[in-house]
Amino acid sequence: MATLAFNKRANFDYQILDKYEAGLVLAGFEVKSIKTGHISLKESFVTIKGNELYLTNANIPLYKHAGKVANYNPTNPRKLLLKKSEIKHLIGKARTQGLTLVPIRVYTKKRLIKLEFGLGKGKKEYDKREKIKKREDERGIRRAFLGNKN
Repeated sequence: MATLAFNKRANFDYQILDKYEAGLVLAGFEVKSIKTGHISLKESFVTIKGNELYLTNANIPLYKHAGKVANYNPTNPRKLLLKKSEIKHLIGKARTQGLTLVPIRVYTKKRLIKLEFGLGKGKKEYDKREKIKKREDERGIRRAFLGNKN
């Protein structure tokens, strides 16, 4: 499994409760573009339309050797492939508990491209500040400890 893209903001902005794996419906030139590492999950999210899930706002630029593709939009919504029971479960959780579906990473599994997304609960601003302060304190302690050894 090779990770092709990672959403750095997912764990910072959300507390991920559960993780799920889904396939993506893509055109051939989009697959080639993704496999060469040209995909961005920045600002992307998973939306619910009817009884289907879509990856929205993920930027997949046109593959440079694809030739001309009429009316190609790199941020088009792409359908996610999941079992019906999983979709119903996720829709129920997202609607009743007010949770968000957050894309975490895109990776290859054998020859297929998969999306890992999570059921997340948004963090409050003070939670983020607390996490940053804790990280800074740990960094300071590590510096002080390493400084005494030298």
